[in-house]
Amino acid sequence: MSKEVSELVITRLKAERRSWRTDHPHGFVAKPTTKEDGTVDLLKWVCEIPGPQGCPWEEGTYTLHMDFSHDYPMKPPKCQFKPVLPHPNVYPSGTVCLSILNEEEDWKSSITVKQILLGIQKLLKDEPNIESPAQYEPCNQYKNNRQEYLKKAREFAASLKKQPQ
Repeated sequence: MSKEVSELVITRLKAERRSWRTDHPHGFVAKPTTKEDGTVDLLKWVCEIPGPQGCPWEEGTYTLHMDFSHDYPMKPPKCQFKPVLPHPNVYPSGTVCLSILNEEEDWKSSITVKQILLGIQKLLKDEPNIESPAQYEPCNQYKNNRQEYLKKAREFAASLKKQPQ
């Protein structure tokens, strides 16, 4: 397969960027990265997701890397937290385990960057899906020692608190 990115992929990502600039949720960031030569890399985005209110993750601001493949939007982007969240539905690599990011489950080519980021924030807000664990230790803690899990989540969130600018 050619390394050339199709016009469909570029057009869709440019439209996503335009849409994001005009309408995005407060506190969120999503933007393409810049290559060494100074050009924009539409296939690699860096995002920030604010911790949702009313949960142990609320104090943090979480950096998420979105990597779009040459098959986007037919295939979902890979979404990876850096640093890795100690969450049952985040793999040790930082990759998010969420049905809307799985082409064999709920991914649809119409899902937008905004919907992905809001879905990931909702994953932090809601009860973890322990039927689909991605990390053993946080899942085990969540099931067997909920208070310790919540304490660790709050401590992790506090370590990623965004400083006022």
